[in-house]
Amino acid sequence: MGAMSKEAPLPPWGYAVAGATGAVIANALVYPLDIVKTKLQVQVKSKPEDAESGLKAVKEEHYTSAIDALQKIFAKEGPAGLYAGMAGSLIGVASTNFAYFYWYTIVRTFYLKRTKSTVLSTATELSLGAAAGALAQLFTIPVAVVTTRQQTSSKSERKGLLATAQDVITEDGISGLWRGLKASLVLVVNPSITYGAYQKLRTTLFSHKTHITPIDAFLLGAMSKTLATLATQPMIVAKVGLQSKPPPGVPAFKSFTDVLAYIIKHEGPAKLFKGIGPQITKGLLVQGFLMMTKERMELLFILLWRYWSKVRAERLAKGLASAAVVQVLKK
Repeated sequence: MGAMSKEAPLPPWGYAVAGATGAVIANALVYPLDIVKTKLQVQVKSKPEDAESGLKAVKEEHYTSAIDALQKIFAKEGPAGLYAGMAGSLIGVASTNFAYFYWYTIVRTFYLKRTKSTVLSTATELSLGAAAGALAQLFTIPVAVVTTRQQTSSKSERKGLLATAQDVITEDGISGLWRGLKASLVLVVNPSITYGAYQKLRTTLFSHKTHITPIDAFLLGAMSKTLATLATQPMIVAKVGLQSKPPPGVPAFKSFTDVLAYIIKHEGPAKLFKGIGPQITKGLLVQGFLMMTKERMELLFILLWRYWSKVRAERLAKGLASAAVVQVLKK
């Protein structure tokens, strides 16, 4: 978060493009993990007493672990099955991260100018980040809804991005594209928890060090991301449950509390954390690749922006000089 100076060397779109590029590359590299964690999070395993109470048995494929899911998806659909809905997902990732970094830059710059501050407190950084995350979700959640539908549909039922969006609108109206919005807004606290836990762990474990090594930073990042995921995993599962098409025999959910209540009743409280393994693994890898790529993209854009600004200034100076010469000759 707080890597930008008061006078940002790039316009908001520069940071937005850098962040979106890093996110797309990171998510493309680990996309099969995204498919697996989504499949694990939406599957419902009925209890024996459900059959006695009249609830229809769910006949869809059941996965016992991330490895089992990878093997079964690969065996049933081939390599393409592990990349189902990837185009829509990457569009969603790009739009979400573009919106986040764009709004974060604007909100942060506005706050610094308004308060005339040079350094922001951790609480302020987290608040600005949460505000930017909320704004990003409002604009980009429809793509997430459509992508989740694609990822959780069988191969025979899977459709393109626009056709899936039309199905959602037909079933739930235009508001269906914003299913899970409340859960998504709550989940903007995830990066806040990650950042806060990182600072606390650093103070606790490395109080004797002025500077920490890259390995120390990676371990702190891994631990803080794990804590944030554990704290918010039930909401992540609820959001995916809301945005996916319910399996046969499972009622359509109206709110994230309906999803949570259904899972606790029919699967037990422990299943609120289903898919936690690939969720954490994906989070760690994506965060690492994203920040690594984003830093380099920002540097590239800064160099290009400075070069373009210099060329523009030179052209402007030449234009003014030519205009002055013309005026002198006219006299």
